[in-house]
Amino acid sequence: MSIAPGTRIGHVHLRTADIDRVRDFYVGVLGFDVMAEFRDMPGWGTTGDVLFISAGGYHHHLAFNTWKSAGGDPQPDGVTGLHHVAILYPTRADLADAIRRLQKVDWPLRQLTDHGTHEAIYISDPDGNDLELYWDRPQSEWPRDEQGNVEFVGGELDLEDLLA
Repeated sequence: MSIAPGTRIGHVHLRTADIDRVRDFYVGVLGFDVMAEFRDMPGWGTTGDVLFISAGGYHHHLAFNTWKSAGGDPQPDGVTGLHHVAILYPTRADLADAIRRLQKVDWPLRQLTDHGTHEAIYISDPDGNDLELYWDRPQSEWPRDEQGNVEFVGGELDLEDLLA
């Protein structure tokens, strides 16, 4: 039995060491909108801060809390857990705008990849969570094998072309 075709990931909720630091990055640099922000939340059965952010007015695409992580260290390599959060931009121009925002604050770009199906930039957020910023090519342009299955390629993304 297959999952319903319209099913999608609604939001991701991450632990953070510092709400203000992630707010500065996700809102101040990437441009997300704050949907809600609460400080010290004993009414929720816990204390700590929480931030809900969105693109385009959705209740939240990303949430961050300090409930069990205030002042904590990033998760080390070599353990299981989240590999990355992928943020899909609607157009190639929108992805280029995000890259320009990162460059303006000298944010390190870890990897630039053209997967054939999509172009992607990989970065780490202030807590060490890895992000994939990407845009999808139209499905009609995706590389496919003889049986029609999607083929992922791993070529290097031409950053100058993307930003042109």
